[in-house]
Amino acid sequence: MTITQDMVTIPRKLPEGGKVNLVGLTRDQLRDTLIDAGTPEAQAKMRTGQVWQWIYQKGVRDFATMTNLAKDYRALLSENFVIELPELVSRNVSADGTRKYLVRIAGGHEVETVYIPEESRGTLCISSQVGCTLTCSFCHTGTQKLVRNLTAGEIVGQVMLARDDLGEWPAPGRAPKVETRLLSNVVLMGMGEPLYNFENVRDAMKIVMDGEGISLSRRRITLSTSGVVPEIARTAEEIGCMLAVSFHATTDAVRDKLVPINRKWNIAELLDALREYPRLSNSERITFEYVMLKGVNDSDADARRLVNLIRGIPAKINLIPFNEWPGAPYERSDWERIESFADIVHKAGYASPIRTPRGEDIMAACGQLKSASERARKSRAQIAAESGLA
Repeated sequence: MTITQDMVTIPRKLPEGGKVNLVGLTRDQLRDTLIDAGTPEAQAKMRTGQVWQWIYQKGVRDFATMTNLAKDYRALLSENFVIELPELVSRNVSADGTRKYLVRIAGGHEVETVYIPEESRGTLCISSQVGCTLTCSFCHTGTQKLVRNLTAGEIVGQVMLARDDLGEWPAPGRAPKVETRLLSNVVLMGMGEPLYNFENVRDAMKIVMDGEGISLSRRRITLSTSGVVPEIARTAEEIGCMLAVSFHATTDAVRDKLVPINRKWNIAELLDALREYPRLSNSERITFEYVMLKGVNDSDADARRLVNLIRGIPAKINLIPFNEWPGAPYERSDWERIESFADIVHKAGYASPIRTPRGEDIMAACGQLKSASERARKSRAQIAAESGLA
């Protein structure tokens, strides 16, 4: 069963009167598109590799600077194609160094992307949809209705924009391997449900993982899903990245309210799919994300139920102190309660790190993302009523 929303496809022939954006095309799509523009088939594999490296390894946007291509071929590329990224509208930097980018895509829609620097790595949290259909009651993004899916180019474009801002493309004449990897990890934990935009997410991640381009290992990419069960095995087979699941509750009654997709695929169905994922993807373990909500899901009994539910699954549990936002119907669990919960999980043999909130002062923390153009505030009562918590 394939689940998609608002699929975006690449035309086989070049459009009349317009130039094709090469960003977001897979290698096969790029090859076919170059042939359609007049590249001899005998040269297509070589030309695809050359153009690919200029775009994704060197970060070049101007065909005229692709110096290992003949001038007449560069002219052909310039006549038919562009290398364009989404527009960077604004950039906010938190006191802790977190950077939040407001990014405008085709149609004037906006999404948010967050870069989180750490001592040994830098993680980029990217979006896959404008808005979201899931209406998770603790998530600010869930209060923004779905507008559309992002294209593969708009997804990989967020990575490229961040590399621009970080100055991470190799300097002319220098090999990429000597460059500092400030952006070392990508997490699909921004706006939207990645598995409701599977094909575009898959194609974008194939580009990000390609060894002749941005070249991030699949183990440095984590896709977070709220539990689109039919697409989990497909993710293992076609992407093979690390998997995180927005779990957040230990009973169907509570998860139905926090993560409404649970009404379609309940905890038992979700766990059955997750048990197979490490074997299918050759991943070491699954990350269970668990937001700590005061008086809702943070009891010792919840902790014990959690470890019993996931028994036998190679896993770690990320405990996430709730990041409040205007109108939120919840409060963050007390620190002592979070530590008690973590202790039970740890003693059961699971890693249970407590995520340090980052970027709260610029509304860039987990669950806070919402595009600036869609920030209509709802009251706590409205949100509670919509989520069934009233």
